[in-house]
Amino acid sequence: MLSSPNSSPLIDVATAREIALSQVEALEEVRDLALGAALGQVCARDIAASVAMPFFTNSAMDGYTLRAEDLGEAGGLLPIAGTIAAGAADPQILPRGAALRIFTGAPLPEGADTVVPLEEASEAEGALVLTSRPERGANVRLAGSDQPMGACLVARGTRIAPQHIGLLAANGIGRVPVVRAPRVVVLSSGDELAAPGAARGHAQIHDANRPMLIALAEAAGCEVIDGGILPDEVEPLSRRLADLSATADLVLSSGGVSLGGRDPFRPAFVAAGGEIAGWRVAVKPGKPVVFGRLGATAFTGLPGNPMAAFVGFHLFALAQIARLSGRAPTPFAAFKARAGFSWRHSPGRQEVFPVRRLGTSATGLPVLERLGIGVSATLFPLAEADGLAVIPAMSEGVARGDILNWHPFCAG
Repeated sequence: MLSSPNSSPLIDVATAREIALSQVEALEEVRDLALGAALGQVCARDIAASVAMPFFTNSAMDGYTLRAEDLGEAGGLLPIAGTIAAGAADPQILPRGAALRIFTGAPLPEGADTVVPLEEASEAEGALVLTSRPERGANVRLAGSDQPMGACLVARGTRIAPQHIGLLAANGIGRVPVVRAPRVVVLSSGDELAAPGAARGHAQIHDANRPMLIALAEAAGCEVIDGGILPDEVEPLSRRLADLSATADLVLSSGGVSLGGRDPFRPAFVAAGGEIAGWRVAVKPGKPVVFGRLGATAFTGLPGNPMAAFVGFHLFALAQIARLSGRAPTPFAAFKARAGFSWRHSPGRQEVFPVRRLGTSATGLPVLERLGIGVSATLFPLAEADGLAVIPAMSEGVARGDILNWHPFCAG
């Protein structure tokens, strides 16, 4: 049974996030990927170092290696007995009373305990001339000093970034256990929609939401299936939703979820056998959001308003994707900033809006400018935005200099 508008009060954003998250569970399927294919995937279990690093004691500088005690009390000249390059095939021994040229990363010879940088030495007639006396152990990287054996290189639930690839490669690890990427279907609903690049009818607009949501889901590490544009008719939409439930972990739709007579998503979802867990959220933009499940598949229906769809993805779908991937969902807008603007707000719904960073306050916080004033449907302000900021539902407004919570786009 569909609830009537009057019997469906608005859900606050925190509760809506809990409902959204309750529709998904962490995926258990693990895949073993080559290191080069693991970027952006989520590590399925802790990866520990099998050895300590560095593997061997080596030079941190290009220069000369010596035995500190050979310098004597007043320093002195040391004959240069040879050169050690990085990757030297055979171990070497430092002769008593001599020095060896050495390059960064080259293994320290037996008996050596100090490296003098090139900038602090010179050569004269085959001997090393020092400008100052070095301290014993200077510029030497001891075996195991960077990373102990057994150290956790990448923790379970970590989304693998380029620096993790580098660390794993340095440890000789060529394959990585990762959680299967969530399969997400993205579709749009609406007779008014034409595909980007296609000819549009007299009263049509180009579908911005589907390409945008596909890009957002791919950036979040999903395997994305383009569900296309569906008409504003309950029966074909219901059949499509039922078909998709067999292939997806999460279906993201946009459009057709409000109270309009031509908004078919909710009745189509129920006709397909879906169960609605929550509907209508106290957020602006983005009130008509639907959460539910159809079998093992979670469904999140976002509004057709492009800005609202963008906001809804960051508020709800991003958290669902994190949980599916085995990661802990991060709070939305957890960073602090100062308002570089004033704005009166009507209490009732949490408001989310694009902002641009103007600079930094005297206390080190970003100073934000509000964008898109008086415009809630267009994506145009997002092109200049550095993130999204939030005004709490019961706030009466913001004064210049007030503390704000915001979500910088670089935070993911």
